[in-house]
Amino acid sequence: MSGPVSVQLIVLAKAPLPGRVKTRLCPPCSPAGAARIAAAALADTLDAAGRAPAARRTLVLDGEYAVPDGWARRRQRGDGLPDRLAAAFRDTRLPGLPSLLIGMDTPQAGPALLGAAADRLGDADAVLGPAEDGGWWALGLREPAYAVVLREVPTSVACTGARTLAALRCRGLRVAMLPTLRDVDTVADAAAVAALCRPGNRFAAAVAAEVPA
Repeated sequence: MSGPVSVQLIVLAKAPLPGRVKTRLCPPCSPAGAARIAAAALADTLDAAGRAPAARRTLVLDGEYAVPDGWARRRQRGDGLPDRLAAAFRDTRLPGLPSLLIGMDTPQAGPALLGAAADRLGDADAVLGPAEDGGWWALGLREPAYAVVLREVPTSVACTGARTLAALRCRGLRVAMLPTLRDVDTVADAAAVAALCRPGNRFAAAVAAEVPA
């Protein structure tokens, strides 16, 4: 087993504006309430990434959002999510530095889990964190250029995770699997994820405030 691996942590996110984020929470949430839940999820995700070991942290953003101190920022590019994912790896690539990308929909993923995911890149070419809905919540690549395979994979379907894994293995990459997490799409997801969050988590507080009992 290799020791800790130095990585770049990438958070791919959308600015939490009413009507543009977490629309599947409406109803019962209002668009403004759904945006507040999304903002809390993003803040917790950035906090966790900020406390995990990393050589660089980069927020790849669609829209406008205040970037935390010490973070780099890039704008999302591409037509559709597959292109944007591939571009996020390509646009932030640093020679010799693996990249671990996460989204803003798994605020229960704390710094210990992110650090352990990065460490798996010491023994594997890629790490993949499946999501309960068939997608994935994290993807790490020892060589970020391999993210080109993401252009071949449909997103937001039940086979996204399996297709991503197959595309990586077809390139001959050794893939280590991370724990399966539930991401936040629906009100049921939000309630389940909030119950898993640490005390003081912004997301859990936002769900309690915005989702009618």
